[in-house]
Amino acid sequence: MKLDVGFYRALVLRRLPVMTLFVLLFSGLGLPAAFKLPDVYSTSARLLREAPQIPVSRIPTTVQTGAAEQLEIIEQRLMTRSNLIDIANRFDVFPDSGSLEPDTIVANMREATRIIRRSGGLNGATMMAISFKGRSPQVVADVVNEYVTLVLQENSRFRVSRAENTLEFFQQEVERLSVDLSRKSIEIAEFKTENAEALPQDRAFRVALESRLQDRIEDLRNDLDLARRHLNNLQLRFSAESEETQKEDELARQLLILNAEIERLRETYTDNNPRIIRLQNRIDQLEVVVAAESSLPETTDATGNLSEDQALREIALQEATTRIASLEEQIEKTNVNLAETRRSISHTTTNSFVLEELERELARIQTRYDEAVTNLNAAQVSERVEATAQGQRMNVVENASVPQIPSDPNRLAISAAGIILGLALAVGYFLLLETLNRTIRRPSELTDLDSTIPIATIPYMESKTMRRVRRGSLVAATLAVLVGVPLALWYVDTNYVPLELVVQRSLARLGLG
Repeated sequence: MKLDVGFYRALVLRRLPVMTLFVLLFSGLGLPAAFKLPDVYSTSARLLREAPQIPVSRIPTTVQTGAAEQLEIIEQRLMTRSNLIDIANRFDVFPDSGSLEPDTIVANMREATRIIRRSGGLNGATMMAISFKGRSPQVVADVVNEYVTLVLQENSRFRVSRAENTLEFFQQEVERLSVDLSRKSIEIAEFKTENAEALPQDRAFRVALESRLQDRIEDLRNDLDLARRHLNNLQLRFSAESEETQKEDELARQLLILNAEIERLRETYTDNNPRIIRLQNRIDQLEVVVAAESSLPETTDATGNLSEDQALREIALQEATTRIASLEEQIEKTNVNLAETRRSISHTTTNSFVLEELERELARIQTRYDEAVTNLNAAQVSERVEATAQGQRMNVVENASVPQIPSDPNRLAISAAGIILGLALAVGYFLLLETLNRTIRRPSELTDLDSTIPIATIPYMESKTMRRVRRGSLVAATLAVLVGVPLALWYVDTNYVPLELVVQRSLARLGLG
């Protein structure tokens, strides 16, 4: 396919005013702005997070925050609203800060500040770079150095605060557990006092006591049986002796009656009377029997008092009865002691569960207390290490220096970007119109459409007057663009908003400023 140069040249000439407009508009924005934009200076400082001065294996630290997390916390605290406003006002970062809203100052400070954190891996060093952009070399250096000072202070305050908070926590924990330990010890002591007769440690003694009491009751019952049999034997023996004594008394009484009867009969009859003879014979027989019985010891004396044997019998009976009563009383007391011992043993089982639970709770509190004391000692050492800056710390590797050469703007790049953007838009405008235009303007287009070759083509016949008008209009439009666009840009720059500010904001939105 042969390129029709003349056709496209005519199209370019026809659309030249609009294409010129694009080129002039963006070139007019880029070129003046590139030379009117103020110089921007930038400086930076680097900080290094160092390992603890004292080996962690010797003195473990209680500040277990990772490097990335710690630097993130420091950055967030550094970039607070109050810090940024204070730094901006103290170093007069923005000349017109008196007329700026606080939110605007904070936004501009955050936009001009850049913080980069870089970690070297598991055992590598952790770096932090802080940079700031501004229009004054001294101001940007002062701001970065102030940032560095705040980072160092915040790092020290952060670690000391963490160590102090940990120390305070374990101090409170030790005090709380100490109170719990004392309270639980008092509770166990009171429980043991209230249940002194049923404590688990005395269970073996009480079981042995129960066995001894049972054996004692058995022995006492045996002794009681023996005492009762002894009393029965005494009673039987003394009963037999009493019957013999009663028999002697009956014979003596009968002898007295017979003597009285014979005396009465002798008053009436003589001694040869058969009745008197029978009575006399009977009296003689009773006297023989009484005389034989009289040979035995007498139980009573003449005055009717008990004899010595009778007194001994009474004493023996009294002693046997007293012993029986004593044994019965001992058995009753021993039964009471046995019942109390068994009740104590029964309560001991219940008390053992309660006491074991109390002692387990005491052991748990004691374990937590010992751990808290150990942690408290570690926290005290760690707090001392952090207070003396012997732990992990941030050191300045490179301070911010006053820049001598501005870092921005790149005037050549901005100028070239304006021209290139204008040319690109002009070319894009031309290509867009060609793409959207579907009319037939050349014989070749007709041939491509119908696959036919025309015999002849008659071009558009333009008069000289119309040609002059068309060319004059094109020239006039081109001149209007060439003159009007610069004048319009100058007017906007002078009366409304500076062009460099427009370019600067556009670049900032694009992330290039």
